[in-house]
Parts: sequence; C-alpha cells; structure tokens
Amino acid sequence: MKLEEFVYDLPERLIAQTPVEPRDASRLLVLNRQDGSLSHRHFYDVIDYLEPGDVLVVNRTKVLPARLWGRRPTGGLVEVLLVQQVDLQHWKALVKPGKKARPGDRLQFAEGVLAAEVEAVVEEGLRLLRFEYQGNFMEILDHLGTMPLPPYIHEQLEDQNRYQCVYAKDPGSAAAPTAGLHFTEQLLERIEAKGVRLAEVLLNVGLGTFRPVKVENIEEHQMHAEFYQVTPETATLINSCRAAGGRIFSVGTTSTRTLETVSTEDGLVQPGSGWTRKFIYPGYHYKAVDALITNFHLPGSTLMMLVSAFATREQIMQAYQTAVAEEYRFFSFGDAMLIL
Repeated sequence: MKLEEFVYDLPERLIAQTPVEPRDASRLLVLNRQDGSLSHRHFYDVIDYLEPGDVLVVNRTKVLPARLWGRRPTGGLVEVLLVQQVDLQHWKALVKPGKKARPGDRLQFAEGVLAAEVEAVVEEGLRLLRFEYQGNFMEILDHLGTMPLPPYIHEQLEDQNRYQCVYAKDPGSAAAPTAGLHFTEQLLERIEAKGVRLAEVLLNVGLGTFRPVKVENIEEHQMHAEFYQVTPETATLINSCRAAGGRIFSVGTTSTRTLETVSTEDGLVQPGSGWTRKFIYPGYHYKAVDALITNFHLPGSTLMMLVSAFATREQIMQAYQTAVAEEYRFFSFGDAMLIL
C-alpha cells in the first residue's frame, strides 16, 4: 500500500493546543464497522457502549519529564529528549542539534547538577549518553526535566499531570498514550460499577511516536522497538472474558499493539515481556481486540494505518473527513473515536 492512501487535509486550527476540562468532556465520534455509520457523542458516553463482562484494557505507562535543556562545551544550547533507558547511567536520546553532539562531547545541565557524555551514535540517529549525577536520577529528572509535548503543540502546559493518564503508574514513556487522557477516575469507577473489568498492560512509548513514515511503500517501514509487559493476571482476565463471550475494549494504539504482540492466532493472550516492533496496517487480522478507543492521528502516520486495519481505510478516511467538517479537535489533546 502507498503512503499517500493515508494522508488527509487538516486545517491547522483543528490541532488541539490545550486539553478539554474535565477530561471526559471531549467529543467522541463512534464508528460502527458493520455498517459504516457514525454517531456524535461525548467521551463520558463511552460507558453506554460497554456491557457487563467486557474488559477495558489500558496502558499503565507514565510519561517521564524527558526533555532536558543543557549546554555543549562551547556554551551552545542543546536539547535532549530521553528515549530509552539502557542501565542506571546510560540512555538513548535524541539530541538537537545532533551534528554538534559528537562522541566524546560533554553536556552540562543546570550548572553541573547533571552532566552527560556522548559515547556513541547508535540506531536511527540516537545518541548514547552516559549521565553523571549524585543521588536519584528520577528525582533529578523530575526537578530538571519537562514534559515532552509533541512539536505541533505550541501552548505551555499549565498542569503537567494533564499529559498523564489518571491510571499511569510505571515511568518509562517519552510520550503519553493519549487515548487514555480522556478518562477520569469518576468515569472509571462508573464503568467498573457497571460490571466492566479493568486490565492493565504496559508499553513504554518511544521513538516511534516521533518518527514519520518516509517510504512510499508502507510495508517497507521499520518500527522502533518499544518495551512491553503483560502480567499473568491480565492475560487470565482477558482470556476469561473472551471465553465467557465478553468483549475486549482496547484503550489506544499502544494497548492494541501490546495485545496483538502477545496474542496467538486463535486470540489467546499470553503473559510475557520484551520488545515489540509490531507494525499493523490494512490486511492485518486482529486477534485480541474487539473495540478500539483512540484519538485522531497525524496524516500518513503508522497510527492511521493501524486504525485503518481495524476498520477499513475507506471507513476511516470518511470518518476523518466528517470529523474535519464537524470541527473535531485533533491529535494528543484532541477528541476521541470509538471503533466498534
């Protein structure tokens, strides 16, 4: 398939710059895959589509304040985005300007509170950094780092927690699993009170979120590896739901990729952890997911391809055209879709 098949026109004014308050007051476009019909709701109405016995699968990853600003040996400003932790001292990171971050260069942050040496240039232009610090690195990062908001968001985020899901637990992501940003604790309580079980998976969102597809034939695109984990408890809960005739509602493309990574051909979810490069595009047969809650994605992105595989490309493109015409809000802080 060609990249151009997943491109659509989006007026810049529809790119959401700030989140809606409260979280679940965002709009919800509901796509029925069986007949292609569209319904316009609000996100808090998602409970109407869930039934007792269903399972709602969420990604419990927590976004790191992974963007650091420092100085090169010449005094020039440098931006570092931490992408993947290797060990206690080493991280793979995006460094800008990259051409001026050569192996052997030392970077200073907050007048020496934190320092790093560029040890190597690794895959996809990332730098391997060795950090030097006293104390707890995560505490230093909480103090010095900022949330790595996507480049299309130009407004300052007043409350850093608005780029975290309310159920986020395990730090490790360079970007939020944004479909989950719409849930409030109160909405989750109502959903569970209805008899819907909540299951947690983990996928640390990494470089793939920032890498555009650059090949014309999408089958040639290579996904960046991201760490995932599915516990035995989660696998048992999901498999029991399916055996009893319940449905699996996956919150976001990250939860979806995790479930599809660990599922067998007959839809059984197996516990485990590791690194996934799962790339889902039309022609893929979903095995573990019955309904998908997701945001509106960038034109030509791998996420557009994933949702086009869950419905059809034609249904998704029609839905996006409708969303543009109805002036839905797009991308990370935008509105949501439910695909049934």
